[in-house]
Amino acid sequence: MTAPSPAPLTAVDWPIAGATLPFPPKAPDGLAAQDATPETWLAPLRQMARCGFSSADLTDSWLRPADMSPGRLVDLKAAFAEAGLHLASLTSIRRSVIDARHGEANLAYSHRTIDAAATLDVPVVSVGLHQELTPEQKKELWFWSVRGHVDRPCAETWEKAVNRLRELGRHADEVGIVMSLEMYEDTYLGTAESAIRLLEAVGLDNVGLNPDVGNLVRLPRPVEDWRVVHRSVLPYANFWHVKNYLRYENVARDLYVAIPTSLDLGLIDYREVFGMAIASGFQGVITAEAYGGDALAVAARAETYLRKQILPMTADYALGQSRVRQQVRRREALPTPGSPSPRSDQDISRSTR
Repeated sequence: MTAPSPAPLTAVDWPIAGATLPFPPKAPDGLAAQDATPETWLAPLRQMARCGFSSADLTDSWLRPADMSPGRLVDLKAAFAEAGLHLASLTSIRRSVIDARHGEANLAYSHRTIDAAATLDVPVVSVGLHQELTPEQKKELWFWSVRGHVDRPCAETWEKAVNRLRELGRHADEVGIVMSLEMYEDTYLGTAESAIRLLEAVGLDNVGLNPDVGNLVRLPRPVEDWRVVHRSVLPYANFWHVKNYLRYENVARDLYVAIPTSLDLGLIDYREVFGMAIASGFQGVITAEAYGGDALAVAARAETYLRKQILPMTADYALGQSRVRQQVRRREALPTPGSPSPRSDQDISRSTR
């Protein structure tokens, strides 16, 4: 007998994670956060919880689970739990498996990230093809103001990307994890057409796209229309970094400027985009990212905006059919006066391809 499909996610139980992206890679005493004590990790995690988050996306620019011993992974999981946070996802950045110098090492690192996610009971891992920032990018206030690495058209490199991402996807599937490929400029995941072509070449239903279109609209040059990109890629989305930018264009003067802002004020209309996402069957983890200033507060504002104004209030909405597997852990329902204690998070897995 086939088990009934779980009810669609709602504004109350949709997992919206705060990204650890704003957390510095070094502790206040100068020690690398990777080598710091769990007590040191707790300070920023408690700040995240204080901002209202109950879930977190661990970005490896802060801590690298892939490079932790089993004992340290136990400490890591305990630190998140003590701070009142569920680990909803792991995001690995700038570890391209087709990097000319570090591709093999990055492939091995990505395998270790998947193993760490399984140990930590994390349902989704996001990877990408973006590479280290160039020296020129590191000099800028906003690194995207200067063009970085570009994946050049090359049949051999393309096939390497397909084969290595497929290898990672199969590993993820073996340990019960979905993998998401982050869209990023000037990589094989840098346009809607190329990202979909790469994903379909990988050909695994547990591998989808992370439609981080914010990475594209911030570029100081002509870009694809955000509506067109979202409409194309959302049927393949299984995880989502959301952020937004103010954008100014003066085509006659070849002038393009982008500045980070809150989710509700930027160029991308997330009210419209989430309508597209639900019509496309999206039921994945949402991660709120932000750059500049109090990025954690800006991300927290994004969660409030999504829960109070954008996501469905009830589960009786028409959910479209995704082309990839959707897998999340429901956010615990918030207790109301006189109600019983909320149940533990419940896994949701939808295979629709």
